[in-house]
Amino acid sequence: MKQEKLTRFVKTEDADRKWYVVDAKDQVLGRLAANVASVIRGKRKPIFTPNTDTGDFVVIINADKVKMTGKREILKTYFHHSGYPGGGKTKSFAEVMKKNPEFAIQNAVKGMLPKTKLGNQLIKKLKVYAGETHPHEAQKPETLSF
Repeated sequence: MKQEKLTRFVKTEDADRKWYVVDAKDQVLGRLAANVASVIRGKRKPIFTPNTDTGDFVVIINADKVKMTGKREILKTYFHHSGYPGGGKTKSFAEVMKKNPEFAIQNAVKGMLPKTKLGNQLIKKLKVYAGETHPHEAQKPETLSF
């Protein structure tokens, strides 16, 4: 008898979820975001299915201490448009880090996830905090370093 090789598709409910804590202190923003997006998406697991949420939760602490290389810290800008004529607003990386350092990491990770309903679902598994503490101790998160 010939044995058939079948592709195994994992349902979202069957995925084993873990919680990880990542310290962003002195890490480069883009590299950190790429690695975190990979964990959230579930690409590091053998059960990865492209159309299913099989990833883990990630808590990032010390978001205010993330850095960029070279001139990027000066040149990087964030653009937002209100929808009204003349409603374009531009903020520099330094302004964003001063006012809302969590946004820089969330925006970078969101840009590396799928631009679909799945991506909207996956970004909710990212928790970013500017300081050392976070309210997710009850989930017993493991430390993850890149």
